[in-house]
Amino acid sequence: MADVNRGNRPLSPFMIGPYYRPQITSVLSIMHRITGVALLLAAILVVWWLAAAAISPQAFARADWVLTSWIGTLVLVGSLWALWFHTLNGIRHLMWDMGRGMEMNAVHSTGWAAVAGSVVMTVITLFFV
Repeated sequence: MADVNRGNRPLSPFMIGPYYRPQITSVLSIMHRITGVALLLAAILVVWWLAAAAISPQAFARADWVLTSWIGTLVLVGSLWALWFHTLNGIRHLMWDMGRGMEMNAVHSTGWAAVAGSVVMTVITLFFV
């Protein structure tokens, strides 16, 4: 039997606007994946920096200039935030794997705690390191 209401509903949950409002769970899930990829790219930068140090003083000077420039500093601080967010959100997922914190109010509060905690831990790390 054909679905007569098919044309009256959105075709995808990604149709943001009048049809779909992003939820903390979906946004943090997407951010967890993005920060995972960003951390891989940051690790490649660090390996480049270390390899440049092993290759020659000129190569190291070039890599060090890139990483200590304003954009390099911005990338490294962003990577630090990504590391903290990915870690805290990963702990949240581990708790879910154990069957804890699955109630909607706990899901929302731990999600916001991961976001706030990542910002706080980034600031603390920058202050003390």
